[in-house]
Amino acid sequence: QVQLVESAGGLVQAGGSLRLSCAASGRIFSINTMAWYRQAPGKQRELVARITNSGSTNYADSVKGRFTISRDNAKNMVYLQMSSLKPEDTAVYYCNADIVDRFLTEYNHWGQGTQVTVSS
Repeated sequence: QVQLVESAGGLVQAGGSLRLSCAASGRIFSINTMAWYRQAPGKQRELVARITNSGSTNYADSVKGRFTISRDNAKNMVYLQMSSLKPEDTAVYYCNADIVDRFLTEYNHWGQGTQVTVSS
């Protein structure tokens, strides 16, 4: 069993900052790409940022320059530092990871989601 557990989100004022973390646990041989997605009410889930196991990153245009994704491979964790938050960043944020098991089979896993609300 593999679990992805996100930290609590929260309510923050526009212009503020918030850091999300996600811990992967269970039968893990290695982790390839880790990512953060978000889903706002009435909208489709969208990619926010992703990071490979070598540290290469890419971001949605809407968050470039404001959000930073990072990971700690030793701890099987991924982080999302969010700055200059806008009301349109309000969404449920999901952690996602491509996890390789001991049979060297890769599976894609999702966290349960955490609510981030940005007030104007």
